[in-house]
Amino acid sequence: MIVKGQKINDRYQIIKSIGEGGMANVYLALDTILDRNVAVKVLRGDLAHDEKFVRRFQREALAASSLSHPNIVEVYDVGEDNGNYYIVMEYIEGRQLKQLLKKREKLTLTEAIDIMLQVTDGMSTAHDAYIIHRDIKPQNIMILDNGVVKITDFGIAMAMNSTQLTQTNSVMGSVHYLPPEQANGKSATLQSDVYSMGILMYELITGKLPYKGNNAVEIDLKHLKEPFPSIKKDMPEIPQSVENIILRATAKNPKNRYSDAREMYNDLRTCLDESRENEEKIKFKFPEGDGESHVVKALEKKTAMDDDGNIIAKQVTESDVKKDNKIVLILATIFTGIVAIITAIIILLPLLTNAKEVKVPDVTNMSQSEAVKTLQDAGFKVADQIEEVASDDITEGNIVKTKPVAGTKKTKGTEITLYSSSGNATYTLEDYTGKNYLTVQGTLEAYGIYVLPEKKDVDDSSKYEGNEVIDQSKKAGEKVSAGDTVILYIPNIVVKYPDFSNYTVSQVKEFCDKNGLNLVVTPEGASEGKIKSQSRPAGSTVAAGTTLKIEVDTNESATEGECDGEFCDPDALGN
Repeated sequence: MIVKGQKINDRYQIIKSIGEGGMANVYLALDTILDRNVAVKVLRGDLAHDEKFVRRFQREALAASSLSHPNIVEVYDVGEDNGNYYIVMEYIEGRQLKQLLKKREKLTLTEAIDIMLQVTDGMSTAHDAYIIHRDIKPQNIMILDNGVVKITDFGIAMAMNSTQLTQTNSVMGSVHYLPPEQANGKSATLQSDVYSMGILMYELITGKLPYKGNNAVEIDLKHLKEPFPSIKKDMPEIPQSVENIILRATAKNPKNRYSDAREMYNDLRTCLDESRENEEKIKFKFPEGDGESHVVKALEKKTAMDDDGNIIAKQVTESDVKKDNKIVLILATIFTGIVAIITAIIILLPLLTNAKEVKVPDVTNMSQSEAVKTLQDAGFKVADQIEEVASDDITEGNIVKTKPVAGTKKTKGTEITLYSSSGNATYTLEDYTGKNYLTVQGTLEAYGIYVLPEKKDVDDSSKYEGNEVIDQSKKAGEKVSAGDTVILYIPNIVVKYPDFSNYTVSQVKEFCDKNGLNLVVTPEGASEGKIKSQSRPAGSTVAAGTTLKIEVDTNESATEGECDGEFCDPDALGN
């Protein structure tokens, strides 16, 4: 377990925890050699004993350390210390792009283009090295105060070269930004990142996600099947050149997509130029869909595996193809017979029973009373119990659908079940103060709610535990829907160096003892006198285990009680 004050590799002094993930925890630390703050990512203790995870973590480190770009968080060091596998990275003082979107809802067109130029420029460097990020989303992009973008968390990025490929059956990344081919179980490519960047660009401009649903499977299906929404339908002032970039980046068929981030970046550079004012809507060369299926024939059967023992490629012999074709033929014959029987039943049964069939009316968006009357007038019976389903499109209380569905032919007298809208799928928040934020985060994210942990400065470490929720952005009893964001505030125990000019030597020593600091007094052995200088400036963060040097003027004494700090209070010192 990593604790405050602990040194990694006898160099990186842990100041505090700043984040926790599925594979690793991140800490703010002081590089005691270069005297700068850094972020240290440490593989979780329960995974450090798993050889498979360790190899993956090391590959991640090597992949990330090869990248050098102003828009990518820089990796300084990689190593292992007493079983702790770590990466030392540039420490970014900024905020997540997700937090900016939460505050602003959506960005101006020029702001969105500027951010996307920086993101695609940074990702171009990664793609040039055949490194896929796999998790491009606003939560993994930081904005500095000066507007510079930093792409973070190449936590599941791995080099594509050699045999270091991802598990083909493993779907990574956030579902709202997941490309169709990955939702369909295929492995990630450079174009997978392009798709995610297209979703990101749409979200920056519109302030919303293109596909929503009550669960991950529903959203996956929309990525696979539903056409991408037109940004110009809701925002006709957006240039066609901009919509074309989004449409091309989010094409369902990768053949219609940009080949990599650099191609998208080059298109973004000119999208607002006068020369593209009258650009026509893009027309894809290849059909949008799953693309072509190819059967690989080979003289030899070979299987390629990655370092973790996962099958990543398999060639098929001609005999395999013939065997598969025979099975397909048998199944097709059986299927054809079943279809013929069902068709005969559908056609002949009404004739045999002499019952008249009519179409179930479409009562979508009708009031419940209107829907009941319409169905009864058509000769149907309506079930007494009206079911409820969540809907983002249908007004609460109105009818969403029927069972059997509208348009199907049924005999008169068939019972129809109505489903009314309960409104957006909502979740009622509780009071989470005092609970572990990781537990709360897992609960809320299961409902599709974004959770952003934020540190809140506190000055009394005895009152709180490190992962305890001390406040929340939305209060207990409020209702939230999938896609909404809740900020959970957790304690940030901050101790700052005071101005020691009016402290006595004994008061400085008391401060150092309380905060685990090493004190060096010049001249050596001086116990009285005014503090002339201090090696750590007032207002800087205290890191346990570091050394504070003070210079004492033995000819001039500090006046007791002049300073405002708690260590100048005689009662605090037990005087």
